[in-house]
Amino acid sequence: MGPELSSENPPPWMSIAMLNAAQDFNPAQASARAASPDDAQGVVSEDVVGARLVALLLAAGSVTPSQVKLARRMLDKLEDTVSLLGVLRRMEAVDEAAIRAVVRANPNVVRFGEFLVELGVVSQDDVNTALNMSARQSGKQRLGEILVANRVLSEHRLFELLGDQLGLQVVEPNLDTVDRSLLERVNINWCHDSGVLPVRTDNDGAYVAFADPLDQDVVKLASNMLGRPILPMLAPRTAIRETLGAFRRAVHMPLASRESGSVEALDRIVREALDEGVSDVHIEPLRGRSRIRFRIDGAMVEHEEVEQTLGQALVSRIKVLAGADIAERRRHQGGRIEYKLKDRGCTIDIRASFYVTIHGEKTVLRLLNRPTELLAIDRIGLRSEALERFQCDALDVPTGVVIVTGPTGSGKTTTLYSCVDYLNSPDVSIVTAEDPVEYVIEGISQCSINDKIALTFDETLRHIVRQDPDIIVLGEIRDKFSADTAIQAALTGHKVLTTFHTEDSVGSLLRLMNMDIEPFMISSTVVAVVAQRLLRKVCPDCAEPYAPTPRDCHYLGYSLSDLRHITFKKGRGCPHCRNTGYRGRIGVYEVLVPDEQVKDAILRRRTTHEIRSLSMGSAGLVTLLEEGLLKAADGVTTVPEVIRHLPRVTPPRPLDEVRRLAAQSLAGGDRMP
Repeated sequence: MGPELSSENPPPWMSIAMLNAAQDFNPAQASARAASPDDAQGVVSEDVVGARLVALLLAAGSVTPSQVKLARRMLDKLEDTVSLLGVLRRMEAVDEAAIRAVVRANPNVVRFGEFLVELGVVSQDDVNTALNMSARQSGKQRLGEILVANRVLSEHRLFELLGDQLGLQVVEPNLDTVDRSLLERVNINWCHDSGVLPVRTDNDGAYVAFADPLDQDVVKLASNMLGRPILPMLAPRTAIRETLGAFRRAVHMPLASRESGSVEALDRIVREALDEGVSDVHIEPLRGRSRIRFRIDGAMVEHEEVEQTLGQALVSRIKVLAGADIAERRRHQGGRIEYKLKDRGCTIDIRASFYVTIHGEKTVLRLLNRPTELLAIDRIGLRSEALERFQCDALDVPTGVVIVTGPTGSGKTTTLYSCVDYLNSPDVSIVTAEDPVEYVIEGISQCSINDKIALTFDETLRHIVRQDPDIIVLGEIRDKFSADTAIQAALTGHKVLTTFHTEDSVGSLLRLMNMDIEPFMISSTVVAVVAQRLLRKVCPDCAEPYAPTPRDCHYLGYSLSDLRHITFKKGRGCPHCRNTGYRGRIGVYEVLVPDEQVKDAILRRRTTHEIRSLSMGSAGLVTLLEEGLLKAADGVTTVPEVIRHLPRVTPPRPLDEVRRLAAQSLAGGDRMP
């Protein structure tokens, strides 16, 4: 954001106190500073930054002395690294708004990096990494710029917090709120390149929005152009450029934008999405700008922000390709695109969805047939003992229903096709009914449902058993008719593979009963249920040991001492993982092969709790949560991922006991697409 500040030549609007607060955060200096003598009410000197903020919160009445004392006692008992202010936040005694208010009222209280860490927006590791990068560049990029460039913070969030830290107003400018006569007095090209937008004037001076108000040279030039003292405001660079672009169009000036056209921009976005293994691309209109996010490994990741005009042009381009009505902006629409990448010699099938919001149309592109690898059954992440039992008691038996269950995006289709690939051989006939066909497998008869030509799911199921199949693959059990078809096919000597949408394995059995399928038919045909989820894997390039927090342990029903002997890992964040700490995904599986006791419980219509207890006892079921904890204990994923994605239907058993049940470690497995 421009040259470094010095006390010798600060901008005329900035006090020395604000100048000191604006310098890049130095952890070594921060740890050496002592708390203010005015800090009181039990605030301790070893927590310098948190102590200052807590003292200010006390003075403002945002927290009480009794809350601080209680937080201090809790701090002494906590084993994880956390500040006094962090404890108060966990207690919900103070929120982000209160912290931001005291920082805005006292812009010299902390430096920007300290502020971000105490607010919980970024970690200390994020700040240290950014500072190291800035040092290697000799300070050419500021802390905030590096955090945005590495997608740790969005540009919009950065400016919100930077405005608090500097005590400046943050604006989202547009052409209607700008005095156009001021724009006629400045060099528009220079403003575009420098991130400067004159907004209005009054008796005190000229209010000017800057992308970087700390750049002294830019502030001086703006003052010279306008001939008035500068009253700076903060605005994102994308919003400034969008407003300048609107002014150009209004006065019919040639647009000298650095942004590429919509055709080139869309081509670039699709290529980058393919290179990074993206499943969905989100183009979202915001106030004064458009945001592009990718869904990578099941999580949303900031990709870039573009000018609003380019965002609108991208949506129009996508509508043309998808066959949607380009003039209709008041109704939701959808379409499909066969997107050709000539230099790569491939065509990508994309499903486009246009959703009307208050700021414009949000567009989501789902990359349907991304280049993917059909995984063998022994590479999807099933532990060896569970895999062997699943193969022997479910896949290798001649008849019966095998159900793969889980929510949307949990990897069910990948597992289903791995089972089909395992069973595929010249001496068996495999027929499928899918919506749509996602993997093409040589040697089997695959049918893709097409409602437009009356090739419906129900119609296909009526004909599929007449094809003399040995194995029937149903893309999904949707209703009672498809459930009946699967059960009846198994009763007549076929093997049926299908997917279901339930929370866990036992839930699938109960849902079949709720579909009015007779219990004796369920117990006699269902040979296995596999419940699954996908968890993000720890990035191997930045993995480091860490200890679960007391809150994590409490949620899981463990004490800190129960997990003390286990070395968990998390990713610090690096360029290889887009600073998320995760790269790739691993499947977590709950394999239920019903034994006689479980089948008897189904026949007697026992409760979910009773069937699950029997499954965990006699059938040797290891739950999804327990499987996930074992993967976390092996350093494959993290405890927060386990807590976030896996259902806690029953408290997990001690990890040592679960490991004995699992027979061996769960580490390993291939990245799921």
